[in-house]
Amino acid sequence: MKIERPESHGFDPGRLARIDAFVKDRYLDSGKLPHAQLLIARDGEIVHFSHQGAARDGGKTVDEATLFRIASMTKPITSLAFMMLVEECKVALDTPVHHVIPELKGVAVYDGGGAGVPFVTRPALAPMRMIDLLRHTSGLTYGFQNRSNIDAAHREGRIENWWGNLTLDEFAAALGRLPLEFSPGEAWNYSVSTDVLGLVVQRLSGMTLDRFFAERILEPLGMDDTFFQVPADKLDRLADCWTLSPNRERVMYDRGAESHWATPPRQLSGGGGLVSTALDYHRFNTMLLNKGELDGVRIIGRKTIELMTMNHLPGGSDLASLSRSLFSEATNAGVGFGLGFAVTTDPARTLVPGSVGEYYWGGMFSTAFFVDPVEHITMVFMTQFSPSSLYPIRRELKTQIYAALT
Repeated sequence: MKIERPESHGFDPGRLARIDAFVKDRYLDSGKLPHAQLLIARDGEIVHFSHQGAARDGGKTVDEATLFRIASMTKPITSLAFMMLVEECKVALDTPVHHVIPELKGVAVYDGGGAGVPFVTRPALAPMRMIDLLRHTSGLTYGFQNRSNIDAAHREGRIENWWGNLTLDEFAAALGRLPLEFSPGEAWNYSVSTDVLGLVVQRLSGMTLDRFFAERILEPLGMDDTFFQVPADKLDRLADCWTLSPNRERVMYDRGAESHWATPPRQLSGGGGLVSTALDYHRFNTMLLNKGELDGVRIIGRKTIELMTMNHLPGGSDLASLSRSLFSEATNAGVGFGLGFAVTTDPARTLVPGSVGEYYWGGMFSTAFFVDPVEHITMVFMTQFSPSSLYPIRRELKTQIYAALT
């Protein structure tokens, strides 16, 4: 791994160093975050890669080999896998989902009930299409949102429990027995849509999702440290993961040495199941920045990446006008949604420096990435703390990275 001189790539090194000092002072010394790792690149060349805080409670500092649970940063990889099958004409964006997952045929829309009372439903105004899964307009939801009776049914049925409950096929069947929050295409709601998309990939390819990822994406890109299950010989590199207790103290969520991620998941989560490193995700980012190619290996077509990174929300809307979600990885105004990531459509409305057409997402353990195809900048931020919405660190990092441009 080579780290280039920042000034050779249009960055002020002093201003980049200031970011690390800010993170240490505001988040690490205060105990808000356990550790932090920041990788910034331009034109695919790393110009800044910093490591702060212990990977494990009382252990050594995080380093370039540290493994992190990337949660919803899995979603762009699943979305890319699906678009590879679109390129092969095995499926299209407007294909009804029930053509591949008949368990979801005729799924209706919530019209009352729940919480111990049978659901009342009404017919959906439109079928759920593959594009609805990619852009989160499917009408599906997440149990952890705690905002509706459908969310509650997810929790009661342990639908999103990856390690001891439902396989992907059983997961689809369980979803088919619940109503949607709204008719597909009517609104935006962060959801298990990408998990359903993973099942689509699995059924259309005839391969398990982990095998498809490994053979078609991870191995060709040299992402050797990205997987659903941490191998035994790499478990010592997995960081501890923390969460916030009801009395607002940081408590252990998943200890690296005894992690759930060391055991095979029953449900392969295309929406949130992967573990990775900053260097691996940097390779993924660089492939995206290069419009589908890395080190002479083409993963996907240039025009497909261009299509994925356009705003696909109905009517050209932004999340501020279309979102019904209490949970979002994005500041809603001036932000659309493409095929797997949020897309900035109007930097002025986001109130944060950036470029039209930059795209990004994050994970529930406060990890984040962005790709700016205008400035040719990519970023990976790693830590392990939930909920990701508690602190504005993503916004602060982005502000300071753009402030370091010369």
